[in-house]
Amino acid sequence: MSNFPATAQAVIVGGGIVGCSTAYHLAKLGWDVVLLERKKLTSGTTFHAAGLVGQLRSNANITQLLGYSVELYDTLEKETGQATGWKMNGGLRLACNQERWTEVKRQATTARSFGLDMQLLTPKEAQQLWPLMQVDDVVGAAFLPTDGQANPSDITLSLAKGARMAGARIFEDTKVLSVEVEKGIIKGVRTEKGRIETPIVIACCGQWTRDFAKTVGVNVPLVAMEHQYMVTEPIAGVTRNLPTLRDPDRLTYYKEEVGGLVMGGYEPNPKPWAVNGIPKGFHYTLLGSDFDHFEQLMELSLGRVPALESAGIKTLTNGPESFTPDGNFIIGEAPELRNFYVGAGFNAFGIAAGGGAGMALAEWVAKGEPPFDLWPVDIRRFGRPHFDTDWVRTRTVEAYGKHYTMAWPSEEHDSGRPCRKSPLYDTLKADGAVFGEKLGWERPNWYADLAAGEAPRDIYTFNRPNWHAPVGREHTACREAAVLFDQTSFAKFVLKGPDAEAALGWIAANDVAKPVGSLTYTQMLNDHAGIECDLTCVRMAEDEYYIVTGTGFATHDFDWISRNIPAGMNAQLVDVTSGVAVLSLMGPNARNILQQATRDDVSNAAFRFGTAQTIGIAGCPVNALRVTYVGELGWELHLPVEYATTVYAALHAAGAEFGLRNAGYRAIETLRLEKGYRAWGSDIGPDHTPDEAGLGRAVKLRQNIDFKGRAAVEAQRTTGVKKMLATFVADPAVILSGRETIFRNGERVGYLSSGGFGHTLGKSIGMGYVRHPDGVDAAFVESGAYELEVATDRVPCNVTLAPLYDPRMERVKS
Repeated sequence: MSNFPATAQAVIVGGGIVGCSTAYHLAKLGWDVVLLERKKLTSGTTFHAAGLVGQLRSNANITQLLGYSVELYDTLEKETGQATGWKMNGGLRLACNQERWTEVKRQATTARSFGLDMQLLTPKEAQQLWPLMQVDDVVGAAFLPTDGQANPSDITLSLAKGARMAGARIFEDTKVLSVEVEKGIIKGVRTEKGRIETPIVIACCGQWTRDFAKTVGVNVPLVAMEHQYMVTEPIAGVTRNLPTLRDPDRLTYYKEEVGGLVMGGYEPNPKPWAVNGIPKGFHYTLLGSDFDHFEQLMELSLGRVPALESAGIKTLTNGPESFTPDGNFIIGEAPELRNFYVGAGFNAFGIAAGGGAGMALAEWVAKGEPPFDLWPVDIRRFGRPHFDTDWVRTRTVEAYGKHYTMAWPSEEHDSGRPCRKSPLYDTLKADGAVFGEKLGWERPNWYADLAAGEAPRDIYTFNRPNWHAPVGREHTACREAAVLFDQTSFAKFVLKGPDAEAALGWIAANDVAKPVGSLTYTQMLNDHAGIECDLTCVRMAEDEYYIVTGTGFATHDFDWISRNIPAGMNAQLVDVTSGVAVLSLMGPNARNILQQATRDDVSNAAFRFGTAQTIGIAGCPVNALRVTYVGELGWELHLPVEYATTVYAALHAAGAEFGLRNAGYRAIETLRLEKGYRAWGSDIGPDHTPDEAGLGRAVKLRQNIDFKGRAAVEAQRTTGVKKMLATFVADPAVILSGRETIFRNGERVGYLSSGGFGHTLGKSIGMGYVRHPDGVDAAFVESGAYELEVATDRVPCNVTLAPLYDPRMERVKS
């Protein structure tokens, strides 16, 4: 083909809404971009999408991203002259029981925290907006006026037209045969029409993305699921401006369509599709209508919309869509291959997310970083279990089935478990452990008292849950005696080589150029001083560091460290997670117990805080790190996995007289809140700097050592901050779980990034940023009168920038 390009700055593979949106935004940024579609634009999943556009999610930045979609769709037709079918008719969400009403009220508070005007309505007010529905069982409803709906094909074609207007080149009926990679560097793509030289490939292939990415060694955890909705003939009373309607207690959704209704839903027993592979040539194709499977949703809908019983049915659409194991879409640069980007797995809300996802992906490509923290949808959130398609499918079936079920605080998935287990799994289970799961790891969340008849299972609620008292026991034991946490799931890396110190010194904001045996708590910053990693480094030798980070950040942190080792430096990063067990011994009696279990001297004089030593316990060489995340004296004991059961038994034998007991991750959470310790992914992240987070002390500005992000930290020290992380304390009857709105002197100034209960204080505790566009300092934060909005109710609270709890002075000195 004479007009087929030989080169491009970036090639997008896939012509659905996300691919076209990415092309639109990259072209607007001035990039020479080519989009290749193997068949026709929208012919994969987009053409049969339902087209509802809702904005509110549990994360502020994802809500912002979806809000951008709405802003774009509001002006796109005027810009391109291509119809979009967009209308801002608002969205209703119903609640049909008290627990759901509590959830909806909490969602309304979350919406206000994120700047959205979500209105709570009575059943009658909701019916006035949606007259066709019965409301006998409705407790209340929420209405978001800026939600809407679009025609999926039209809005995609409008984005494609806008992309062409900005200079993008789009080729249909052009199958990509392969991506050329030489020594880990993308060189181009081969297509049926010729080769395009390009350094960047962006995979927006919908349900084909997993197989396509696998050809270059990239893992994209998604699978195809059948999703059905019906379209009716015109129904009397259905007006063009009828809001979209979500009825989660009946598992269904509705939107207006040419005077009739679209009705679909999320059944609890979904059907995976193409388990053995997507059929060759599949495009512009629907699956056979499965009336028997859809009947359960139809029966639920008739109780809400009786008019459906006599309505004519145009079609029952059954189309496969890509879903993910956690219900969130996937974007970002693949950790396995530089300059290979992914935008896929949109879980049936690709139209709602398409505009914003394309914007974010384009900026990620053009600037080498996302426009803001997108951790909930970052491809690096996945790990080892997600390489197995059967495991991914098993978990995705559960996630699909939970789409409209109650979003309980602290809810765990049940499927695909157990997967990764500590050597102590069976021992801890026999002691009453109730496990949670992260990246496939089984982790003890709390311990039931089996002798007292406590059931070792979670019972979810928006009130105090059944684990509240057991966690309180563990919390108290840590404060007054000692506890043992199994933290084997920690991600653990070794950085080794003659340039290890120089490499880590560049990546870490704190000083790691310390003697062998030193332990450093540090952040790793981006060029804007945003916190990309929050972890601990131990200097094991002149040329070796041992790095410990959170379970869920294994892929992300390994990727961040490895890609930021300066070119030419001789330092290799190795993941040693699976070979090392971790037992964390914490509490005022920790030293007495540890000294009973080892002949090595663990007195304060011999073993100072912030250091590491190899000690012997029951024949095992233990790498003991004196560090704490719970605000008590303690050690993390890192040891070869084959010694785990032996060392565990030795510690419990030594600790019997000192009140040692097992404790879980939910106690860690309550303990760290009292001490004011930050959690990456909620309290700190790429959108927050050390100074904003109260971690400026961990930055080596006083030394004449350059490090990534230093210039931005120095600039902020000069100009000051516009937000500051603070801790809030409320009455114990108040249930805090995060995202509650913070009011200072009656004005909204932020929202809680995390929330929970402090059992030592007997109070509810939250952490969150106090914001002001003109700047924030300690005096500003501490001078205000504060309230929190919790499930739409305002409650008084106190604020502090200091830890709520510190051990007694003798413990600090010890």
